[in-house]
Amino acid sequence: MRGWRPVLALAVGAGTFLGAAGPVAAARDQQVRESGAAASGYLNLHQCAYYASSLDDHFNTFVTPSGDGRYSTGTKHSATADTSAACGAGNGNHVPVPLLHGVNALNLGSGRYLNLQQCDYYRSAATDRFTTLVTPSGDGRYSTGTKVSNTRETTPTCGPGNGNHVPNPGLSGSLPLDLTSGSRLNLHQCVYYSERLKSHMTSVVPAPDKRYTTGTNISDTVDTRPSCGAGNGDYVLVPLLSAVKSIPLS
Repeated sequence: MRGWRPVLALAVGAGTFLGAAGPVAAARDQQVRESGAAASGYLNLHQCAYYASSLDDHFNTFVTPSGDGRYSTGTKHSATADTSAACGAGNGNHVPVPLLHGVNALNLGSGRYLNLQQCDYYRSAATDRFTTLVTPSGDGRYSTGTKVSNTRETTPTCGPGNGNHVPNPGLSGSLPLDLTSGSRLNLHQCVYYSERLKSHMTSVVPAPDKRYTTGTNISDTVDTRPSCGAGNGDYVLVPLLSAVKSIPLS
């Protein structure tokens, strides 16, 4: 664990009162407290939304794609809280949608768990879908429950959508990551495209439909390649737009 320091003196003192099990329990609790405190500063999670009117197609990026910087994001660790999303200009066809951009400055010292919540929205009339990991700055109807807390959240909290784009539970998910389990957040972004439907979709958090799973994790290892599900055969992985960003937690 990160941030561990010897706790023998504490354990010996506690043993006087707690008996044989006391030193072990006290040492373990102290380790958890000290490891958790090692995560500090802000995880500035940037969400960038793009739309192509010719295709009636939205998609999102949370990490700068490995092969196309035109859809870049400002996601990073910092000592300060970002208040506005930094997004690339798009490719001229897919252009930014500021209403659906967002940034969540997550205080990493405020709890043990980083609860990443992914909300997928779908409009059947145009087979269009998009994903939020951050509540958009201009439209709270697509809100998410992404936060740092001392509680593990295993079910996503998603806004109701606008009546046209509605929540899709099969591709929505919540990933509670223990901030004491490693020194880095490896944020995996998996982007898929259906040529038949002219539709993109993005996945960052594993959801009930494991065909679109991702490798997002906390560890002491720097991931360098995104780990993504294969898709369903219609929606297939787009390596150019997929990526992983390894972000230090302190």
